[in-house]
Amino acid sequence: MTKKLDLALYALSAVFALVTALTSTLLPHRAWGAVAAWGYLTAALLVYLVRRRDLLAWAAWGAVALLPLVIQSVQRAGGRTDRAQEEVLVVEQMGESLLHSGTPYLSRTEIAAIPLDERLLGYRPYQPGMSLFGVPRALTGDHWFTDARVWFAITAVVTLAAAVTLVRSLPTPSAVRSTRPLFKLTRTTAPVSQAEAPAAPRPDSGAPVSPALVRAVQAATVLPVTALTLATGGDDIPVLTLCLLALALAATGRPGWSGVAVGAAAACKLFALPVVAVLIVHAVVTGSWRRLLPGALGLPLLALVPPLLVDADALIENVLRFPMGHGLVTSPAQSPFPGYLISQALPGGRYIAAGLLVLAAAVIGIRLLRRPPRTAPAAALFCGYGLLAAILLMPTTRFGYLLYPAALLLLAPALSKDTGSSAPRHDTALYRH
Repeated sequence: MTKKLDLALYALSAVFALVTALTSTLLPHRAWGAVAAWGYLTAALLVYLVRRRDLLAWAAWGAVALLPLVIQSVQRAGGRTDRAQEEVLVVEQMGESLLHSGTPYLSRTEIAAIPLDERLLGYRPYQPGMSLFGVPRALTGDHWFTDARVWFAITAVVTLAAAVTLVRSLPTPSAVRSTRPLFKLTRTTAPVSQAEAPAAPRPDSGAPVSPALVRAVQAATVLPVTALTLATGGDDIPVLTLCLLALALAATGRPGWSGVAVGAAAACKLFALPVVAVLIVHAVVTGSWRRLLPGALGLPLLALVPPLLVDADALIENVLRFPMGHGLVTSPAQSPFPGYLISQALPGGRYIAAGLLVLAAAVIGIRLLRRPPRTAPAAALFCGYGLLAAILLMPTTRFGYLLYPAALLLLAPALSKDTGSSAPRHDTALYRH
């Protein structure tokens, strides 16, 4: 069954890429489709010939995302101006502004001075940490390897590989059970400490990856919305993979590093804040909050210090006013989800959509506090469903943002292994009544 699903995934993705190459009005998307269609087709032909589904997924990612990315970066460095989406330019401008003025943001006055048809590019609606991906180009000039997408990809590859390695290291329930003694003694002289307890054997690094983990990897790599995003824009992909790494670190009992990973994601983009909130609640319940909080909250706050000191109003203009529709121009993020449709079709629709978004956040927040996630899988489910609700109800949003809930929800089953912690193995935080 898994092979059939893989075949359907790659075959349908090939069709999507081909249609994109032939019909898209965005030239970077058409260029991606022309290359990715062949990669998806090759992966579909190899489904029944390659035994390791995970290796095929990694190879397909190289063919449908990394290769088109490098091709477009080289062509752009050679003078093509139609080989990157606007967010790439914005991130690189953030890096340049950071080096020259100490803040990655332009003030409202500076944005107003930009010609109207170029004013949208004056807004930088990301957290300050995103500017680091634009620093290589600001330092060394226009080369293919200084393209912000190249650094997005490097970060994504490293963090996703680390997350997969960590998840594979989780002992399976059967492995944990195999460490129990064959005979139970009726009398013991002293309790065995946790340090003295026998460690569960870890899976062989050469063993096949679990089907659930392969599916999560596919969602974060070869799913067309993910591959297209990385090759043409890319800023969401390292944020996503950092969140996946944070959950994998939490599942393997590394709350300190989990805080660093999710804190780095939140320092780049506000989309990671719901993941921060869920992991904080999870850490409080499991008693590891002292190790998680310094990274989870410290890094995003630290990233805000320079722009706040240089020009606090410029930070507010870019990060808050513009995304909320109060900038000098409107955001182009207008996918036809319920929040956008309500904001456009009903009188006062923007306020109605905002109210529904707040209501959904309140419901999820109450559920989070009443039935907190005691395990990493439950935390991943909270993150996935929470972000899905936010994406559907936000007045300004993009179809591509669905890559967040898709990857997070598919990661949850892969994390559902007994880690030997004090938390219950099958946490039903989302479903208990």
